[in-house]
Amino acid sequence: MKSLQRLFILSFLCCVYITINAAEPVVKVLVATDHADWVYQINEKVKFKISVVQDGKVLSGVKVQYEIGPEKMPPIIKNEIVLKAGETEIEGGTMKVAGFLRCKVKAEVETKKYEGLATAAFNVEQIKPTTTMPTDFSEFWTKAIAENAKITMDVKMELLPEKCTELVNVYQVNLQNCKIGMRLYGILCVPKVEGKYPAVLQVPGAGVRPYNGDIKLAEKGIITFQIGIHGIPVNLAPIVYDNLRYGALDNYPSFNMDNRDNYFYKHVYLGCLRANDFICSLPQYDGENLMVMGGSQGGALSIVTAALDKRVKALSCFYPALCDLNGYQSGRAGGWPHLFNKKEFTSPEKIETSRYYDVVNFARLISVPGFYSFGYNDETCPPTSMYSAFNSISTQKSFFIAKETGHFATPEQYAKQWEYVLDHFNIKR
Repeated sequence: MKSLQRLFILSFLCCVYITINAAEPVVKVLVATDHADWVYQINEKVKFKISVVQDGKVLSGVKVQYEIGPEKMPPIIKNEIVLKAGETEIEGGTMKVAGFLRCKVKAEVETKKYEGLATAAFNVEQIKPTTTMPTDFSEFWTKAIAENAKITMDVKMELLPEKCTELVNVYQVNLQNCKIGMRLYGILCVPKVEGKYPAVLQVPGAGVRPYNGDIKLAEKGIITFQIGIHGIPVNLAPIVYDNLRYGALDNYPSFNMDNRDNYFYKHVYLGCLRANDFICSLPQYDGENLMVMGGSQGGALSIVTAALDKRVKALSCFYPALCDLNGYQSGRAGGWPHLFNKKEFTSPEKIETSRYYDVVNFARLISVPGFYSFGYNDETCPPTSMYSAFNSISTQKSFFIAKETGHFATPEQYAKQWEYVLDHFNIKR
């Protein structure tokens, strides 16, 4: 009885919290370009429109600060104005090279601070990578893959009855990868009905977290294997991941970058292929239809895996990270994790290592069709870096641009991705 009372009180407090927060005024800093599509030609002047809106009404008398410049670079225009009429239009300058010009605006309303931004695109189809491919790039990865193949998978599977559904069995799986004793963990979802099925490898975004598997996609008749990259079980208590995120795995993308053979992402890239080894060993796999998908770090891993593994027949990629990492050395934005915007971190050894792991160099090798989607307002993975990779892909590309989005995907983007996956496998939507 006491447990029910506590549950009722907790539910009541949650409802009160939601109600209070829903009653708070909604303030938005709206920024847009004077071209509806946000697209400009090199040397064409752009104007940015700024307004601050509260509960759907434009506010007047609000002081705003704005900065304009190429993404992730020092601003070329910086100013502070009062929106006397509630909105204004400002001169934003132009770009002399292909890229993106971003206007970031800050406003304060009733002691609370709000931000907005818009990003103008200049001849983005002309954006070229700054990184170059090492002459022994293919040799390096061919050798690494061959060495990894000598390590037995030593598969361990644990059924998770509490996660299984009427249509799908769910397992936590761990495999041996890269060296004896190093493990890779993931959640496998397999349709229960006997038969042969296509498969999707789902690769993770950055961070340290648990995973639940993709039951929804499995219920459509697709084997899904959602993996982590940190060699730890993916169904532990949240505090375990928090402790690792801020402790032993803090800043993991920079680990051992002085040496291409020991860099952190070597075992990650090889782990994606090892996960495909496991998928291909499943008796329920149809032996032919394999796709890889992910966003951010997972978008990067999707491109890498599709480039290195000929068993992959298609990919889906949201806002890929790790693209054109060395852009900062050429005076423009580099990709997440922005390692080379720190002078104290940059060294010839690290830059050389990056060339073997830069997603651009894998994009150049892509030979299968793919679905790609990202936005102009992404501050985590700058669009200049993403276009460096996207423009390097010469095979079939389905592209959905959601220009106003930042480092996230909208329901529309997920719907497009869902359609792409099901259509590729000829599965009814």
